[in-house]
Amino acid sequence: MEKNHGKIWTGPFFVALFNNFFLFIVYYALLTILPIYILNDLNGTEGQAGLAMTIFMLSAIIVRPFSGRIIEVFGKRKTLLISELLFCLSTILYVFIDSLSLLLALRFFHGIWFSIVTTVLITVVNDIIPDSRKGTGLGYFALSMNLAVVFGPLIALTIFQLYSYKVLILGLATVIVIGYLSAFTLKVSEYSIETSTAKWYRMSLHDLFEKKVIPSGVVGFLTAFAYASIMSYISVYAETRGVFESVSLFFIAFAIAMMAVRPFTGKMYDTRGPNAVVYPSFIFYAAGLILLSTMHTVSTLLIAGVLIGIGYGSVVPCLQALAIQSAPKHRSGHATSTFFTIFDSGIAIGAFVLGIVSAKWSYSLLYIVCGVIIFFTIPVYWRLIGGKKGIRYSESVCNHQE
Repeated sequence: MEKNHGKIWTGPFFVALFNNFFLFIVYYALLTILPIYILNDLNGTEGQAGLAMTIFMLSAIIVRPFSGRIIEVFGKRKTLLISELLFCLSTILYVFIDSLSLLLALRFFHGIWFSIVTTVLITVVNDIIPDSRKGTGLGYFALSMNLAVVFGPLIALTIFQLYSYKVLILGLATVIVIGYLSAFTLKVSEYSIETSTAKWYRMSLHDLFEKKVIPSGVVGFLTAFAYASIMSYISVYAETRGVFESVSLFFIAFAIAMMAVRPFTGKMYDTRGPNAVVYPSFIFYAAGLILLSTMHTVSTLLIAGVLIGIGYGSVVPCLQALAIQSAPKHRSGHATSTFFTIFDSGIAIGAFVLGIVSAKWSYSLLYIVCGVIIFFTIPVYWRLIGGKKGIRYSESVCNHQE
């Protein structure tokens, strides 16, 4: 694909950006509304509602390591169009589900295609973004996912309350089908390498994982582990402190802060290198978590949301860019799948372990623990990535190099 040097906001970038936004709108909308549907309409239990969430992530984590190999064998364009088509069909099928067993089976099936399509989209957008603007471009791309954290639940709850579950599903299906049709306009560059014709039975560990991504993956795991406390427990914690009705404001503050700093952090990554963004971002992130542990008022909740939005919202796209840039271009699919396998595992394991912490002690202690983990992640990052002198990534690295 021919690139516009230095230009990020091109037609193909918009198509990929909105596709990613729609995918995560569907993901977060279902994450919000399915527990209510299971409890009220399917007469399920809280445990079964949790299982429906877990099984989706489980299938995504299982398939994620194979995504890079699938992209390599079938090509980016074919993988994108097939996986997004099956993601669309999976979304439509929620309309017809009337039993818990069928819902769990669909959640597992849906998670497979979510894993593959989100991996290939990042690989495609990495080719679209000019080499000198990776930090900025991937930062804006990651913003589409983070904004869906706010808009997904907001759309789901609004439509569900005003209309019905089926109307919500049909609305989500319509949105994702529009995104799918727009994907046909993307001209995707393919890498012709010898391994792309290899047989599946000759797969090795190298075909599933990109070992050069492990350093950024380890840092991403710790980052995601702590973020599981926000995804899984912020609503319950807010309820215990009497500010449950303001949880949506927390995510709005999170999103506004993240969008406000994105132009600066992306440019800083491209001109001064990742360390200039990562270190202060971890400090903001940890400070927000520690502040959250002391939360008794709405103002404290919102300030914590701003700090976490600046920190978490800035560091994740940086780690994602580092992961992709650490591998050769033809291995970008493997790099992406490896990073998100480790990252998603951090969220899954974090939700489980932190649930034990909150049950045995308190939510306040849970957020203190998470803040300490993020402070601990700073020297881990320095040891694995930031302190490496003269380190060079692939040709798509940021302008500044040691």
